[in-house]
Amino acid sequence: MAELTEAQVLGALKQVADPARGADIVALGLVSGVAVKNGHVAFAIEIDPARAKEMEPVRKAAEKVVEALPGVLTVSAVLTAQRAPQPAPQAKPAERPLLPQVKSIIAVASGKGGVGKSTTSTNLALALAGMGLKVGLFDADIYGPSMPRMLGISGQPQSPDGETLLPMENHGIKCMSIGFLVREEDPIIWRGPMVMGALNQLLRDVEWGELDIMVIDMPPGTGDTQLSISQNLPLTGAVIVSTPQDIALLDARKGLNMFRKVDVPVLGLIENMSYYVCPKCGDEAHIFGHGGAKAEAARLSAEFLGEVPLDIAIRETSDAGTPIVASQPDSPHAKAYQAIAAKVWDKVRLIQSGRKGPKISFE
Repeated sequence: MAELTEAQVLGALKQVADPARGADIVALGLVSGVAVKNGHVAFAIEIDPARAKEMEPVRKAAEKVVEALPGVLTVSAVLTAQRAPQPAPQAKPAERPLLPQVKSIIAVASGKGGVGKSTTSTNLALALAGMGLKVGLFDADIYGPSMPRMLGISGQPQSPDGETLLPMENHGIKCMSIGFLVREEDPIIWRGPMVMGALNQLLRDVEWGELDIMVIDMPPGTGDTQLSISQNLPLTGAVIVSTPQDIALLDARKGLNMFRKVDVPVLGLIENMSYYVCPKCGDEAHIFGHGGAKAEAARLSAEFLGEVPLDIAIRETSDAGTPIVASQPDSPHAKAYQAIAAKVWDKVRLIQSGRKGPKISFE
C-alpha cells in the first residue's frame, strides 16, 4: 500500500468546517504542522483562545475524518491557541514581535516535575551571565511559578507607558514570571487558552532589551504549552533535566523526543541529584541511582552535559533567593553549573544562525 501523504490528510480535513465561519478549516488556514510517518498522523488546528470550548468538537471531527483514511494507524490533533485578528473598525496597532532583540533562546525542560528543573534553569542562567553574557530568564510555568522566590525578587513589574512591562532584575539577569503578578499563595486556575494568552503577553509585552540568550524554564510534561512555545518561538535548542532513576528517565525520554518531533535541537541532558556526599564522613551515596542520564544520552545520541549532586546547600540557597552560582561561585556545585553552561553556550554558538522554523516530524 502506498504511503499516506500530507495532501491526502489535508483533503480529508476539507470535510471539516468551522461552524462559526462557514468554511472548512483548511481553506481558513487553521491547519498547520501536518506530519505523516508510517501511518501515524499529527497536526495542529490554530484557534482563537476564546473559542477553545466550541472548537473541541471540530478537533474531534478532524481526527475522525483522518482516521477513516486507508493506512492510518493513529491520529493526534491539538488545538493551538492564537490571538484572533480584530475587526477593522476596532483594529489595534500591529502586535509587537516576540523577542526581537533576543539572539538565542533555550528551553530547559523535563518530562516530569520534581527533578530540579527550575533550580537548574536559574543556576544555568546565572552561570551564563557570569560568562559576561546578557541573560534573560523567563518562567513559563504558569501553574507553579518559582522564579520570584529563587531569584529573591519581590514586588510587581513597572510599566513606563501603560502598555509594556519592564522585566524584574536581580543577580545580573532579567526575569519575568506570572509569579510577579499574583500573590504567592493564590492558585492559577486557568484553562489552556488562557495560559497561552498569558505566556504570549509576558513574552511580547515586556521590554527585554538586547539579550545574548534567554533561558525559558518550561513547565513539566509535553503538553500544549511546550508545543506552542516550540512553534511560536525560534528556539535555538532545548536542555533536558532528569534524575538518575528509571521513572524520571522514562519521562525525560518523552521530553527529548517531543523537541525532536518539532524540529528543536536537543543540546543535551543534565543529571540532577546525581549523588550525595556525606558532609561528615565524605562517603558518596547514589540515592536515586547514578549515571542513568549519561547512559540515556548515549542511547538517544544526545550529549551528556554534566551532573549536579544532591546537596542541601543548593536547596537552601535556592529557597533563600541566593542561588548557589550567585552566592557561592567558587563552590564545587557552582562550578558544576558553570561547566554545563559553558557546554551549552558552545553548542548555542554553533547553531544559533540559519535555523528554519519548527515543524512536527516523526524522525
